Amino acid sequence: MLDTIVLTLSKGMYFINEPDRFEPSARLILDENSSLGGRGYISAKQNPTSRELKNGYYKPRLTLTNRYNHTGRREPNLKIELSLPKLLFGNNFDELTQSDFAPAVALLQSRLKEMGVKVWEHFLLNAPVSAIHYSKNIPLTDGTTPHLLIGKIKQANISLALDVNQTDYRNDGYSYKWHSNSYEVAFYDKIKDLEMARISEKRAIENDNAIQLNLFEAFKERKRLEIMRMEVRLNKRQKIGQLFQTLGIQSELTLKNLFNPTIAQKVLLHYLDELESKRLPLFDYKQTSPNSLLADLVINNPNIGIRKTIQLFGLKQAFDSITPRELRNMFNKYGQRSWYRLIAEAKTIKLPATKSHLGIVREHLTRFEPLKLVDFPDLMLNNDKYN
Repeated sequence: MLDTIVLTLSKGMYFINEPDRFEPSARLILDENSSLGGRGYISAKQNPTSRELKNGYYKPRLTLTNRYNHTGRREPNLKIELSLPKLLFGNNFDELTQSDFAPAVALLQSRLKEMGVKVWEHFLLNAPVSAIHYSKNIPLTDGTTPHLLIGKIKQANISLALDVNQTDYRNDGYSYKWHSNSYEVAFYDKIKDLEMARISEKRAIENDNAIQLNLFEAFKERKRLEIMRMEVRLNKRQKIGQLFQTLGIQSELTLKNLFNPTIAQKVLLHYLDELESKRLPLFDYKQTSPNSLLADLVINNPNIGIRKTIQLFGLKQAFDSITPRELRNMFNKYGQRSWYRLIAEAKTIKLPATKSHLGIVREHLTRFEPLKLVDFPDLMLNNDKYN
């Protein structure tokens, strides 16, 4: 469902009655006669403090910016960034449902008022969305670990084309993501990320983890429960529009329209499809021995010839110890055409049917039932918050 969202309000959609709560004071921006400096804009911020988060008080991050727009006039905009589950529940292990929309909006409006900012409900509901993160927490209770699944995800041959700047495999294999300037797809061990945040917020994937560190002791008591999180972060309004056009989603990019489980599900399934389309049958094939792999290649693919059979046999051996991206980088000097041809041929081979390691991810995205920590009573037994 929806997690983090960034709303951008233009002049007239909000009123700041306590400008000195901002740093520097918002008076510098609200005063039309003040200088914008050499950069042509100034900004003032108001963020939650570490003490507030540790005490369970969550509030959005506010940035007030004043700059010249395309008409040459000064325009003060207010950016509101927050995690709606953390606002409503104090954590984002618990997931939102459609019925949470009205309480979340009312609480956001109230919290903004406490921060010295008044936003009328109509403007909040119709606030333009400039960035949005859709996510799903996937409970693993059968002994499967996020580390295992993330290792399989890493095998995907994520494109090195211009729209993907970098992949990141970090924290000893507990997280993996690929990202560009406009979007990011991340898979990570949710409980491990909380552990990293206890050491340092900078080592965690998420921001503002301090508000949910109280859950860490409860997770120590868990019985075979692991949680892997999939998150799609659409960081530019233009990217949201382009993706929605691809998926056939017709919706104005406003808070009330994008707080929608159907849209969240479509976005997450789209990127899971993208991921699985990059995976080769060789990845999920379980060979009992090199001889069994060679025999299955020959029996199930009688028309590919000896050379291609041996190439695919060697490719499987290489993939058992090297990721596709690493292998591709090693072969860069031979040109991309040969690599793409080899991968294209590997996608068409037939092997005995095996269960995809990512099937459990698709299962949860298809059911799309919100995770609630109270559904795991053994886990939450010692957590007073949920008793």
